[in-house]
Amino acid sequence: MRKFLLLGVPLIGGLVALYFWAALTWNYSSGERAGWVQKFSKKGWICKTWEGELAMITMPGAAQEKFFFTVWDDAIAHQINAAMGMRVSLHYDEKVGLPGSCFGETRHWVNRVTVVRDVPLMPGISVPQAAPQPAAPPKPPIEEPKAAPAPAR
Repeated sequence: MRKFLLLGVPLIGGLVALYFWAALTWNYSSGERAGWVQKFSKKGWICKTWEGELAMITMPGAAQEKFFFTVWDDAIAHQINAAMGMRVSLHYDEKVGLPGSCFGETRHWVNRVTVVRDVPLMPGISVPQAAPQPAAPPKPPIEEPKAAPAPAR
């Protein structure tokens, strides 16, 4: 029994650590998805991760497809929050074999975001999106002209 405790427990612990290291560093797939982020929030009871939903529309009038993703990096999360309402391209790595939801609710971990300025309608035809403009400064109030004094009689 003592031999098992001295050799078996550290061996099992080492194998578990090796499994998690391999699952976190190896990617099943990696790619890009483009669309509009329509939902993005930080979720979790103990392990908080950013979870989002990207609406992908292939053609105008077609039904949208949703892409669910997880973000671990707060800097990337702030970039996504700043790009809400604009068309974006998300680069992701797909992780497989991670147990529980402490590593995120999805297998797709976003690690880069790019704002897309053109919306393609069909091959060779695209509609440029206008860059967001800063709000115009408020105009000063217009003073009404004062009435001339009545002539003396």
